[in-house]
Amino acid sequence: MPELIIEARKASISEELNVRRILPFRKMRMVGPFIFLDHAGPISVPTNKLSSLDVLPHPHIGLSTVTYLLNGQVTHRDSLGVEQIIRPGEVNWMTAGRGISHSERFENPDLLNKHQLEMLQCWVALPESDEETEPSFTNFTPEELPVFNDKGVWMRLIAGTAFGLQNKVKTHSPLFYLHVNLNTNAKFELPTGYTERAIYIVKGSVEISGNTYPESTMLTFSKNEFPTITAKQETTLMLLGGEPLGNRYIWWNFVSSRKERIEQAKADWQSGKIILPPNDDKEFIPLPIDKSKPAEESPETPILS
Repeated sequence: MPELIIEARKASISEELNVRRILPFRKMRMVGPFIFLDHAGPISVPTNKLSSLDVLPHPHIGLSTVTYLLNGQVTHRDSLGVEQIIRPGEVNWMTAGRGISHSERFENPDLLNKHQLEMLQCWVALPESDEETEPSFTNFTPEELPVFNDKGVWMRLIAGTAFGLQNKVKTHSPLFYLHVNLNTNAKFELPTGYTERAIYIVKGSVEISGNTYPESTMLTFSKNEFPTITAKQETTLMLLGGEPLGNRYIWWNFVSSRKERIEQAKADWQSGKIILPPNDDKEFIPLPIDKSKPAEESPETPILS
């Protein structure tokens, strides 16, 4: 049986880009190093509203953002000067480290209207020793990500190690992140060897120990649980987990093991110390007015992806 059942909550990260937010959750702020998970879409918008989906330049520290598309197309631009279009099956892995800013723009109306946008973005907290590392960005194509396909089960390893699969996506701590598609009645299990593990049901439903769980639900499991997952219909899952890193503060887009570092990041963004993307520097998201509780008390502070 799951340790915890998390139902996605509605959130908004731009004028028209509404998402289902799964992590952080008040009873479980992290699963392994994963501290944030949003599910956007499926979304289809008229061409004249396309720019209303855009997420303007904004900053991050102390984490890696992992962007993965099921449908659509997004253009990433960051303060390193990187400009990268991400398409379904690819991975954008951006390590913020000591500080980076980036934007996400929706600039291909034909592709968006045809396929609809569906995107998942998670944040992976960095170990204390890597929190101030130099920022970096890498795109990985589908050909670089191993796939398994057998007996009604298809899965792609996005990052980490699981089921004997591994790839070249650089991670900073032990973890796994998988995209899994199951045919009706197909059975599946979670990777073993990790302290914390979770399933997020993107589409469809699953049965575990006689109980059925619908889409937009995350189920968490301890290291000693070995559930059999049965798809009740055509189902898409994201599996994630790893080893816990210890306490993390989170405020807006900032993650750190030190509360004072969050305060420094706020000042750095206001003063311009975290620069804007050179090819997207005409507008940005200002620092939110801080009406939240202290970071250690409230994971539900203002967050943007």
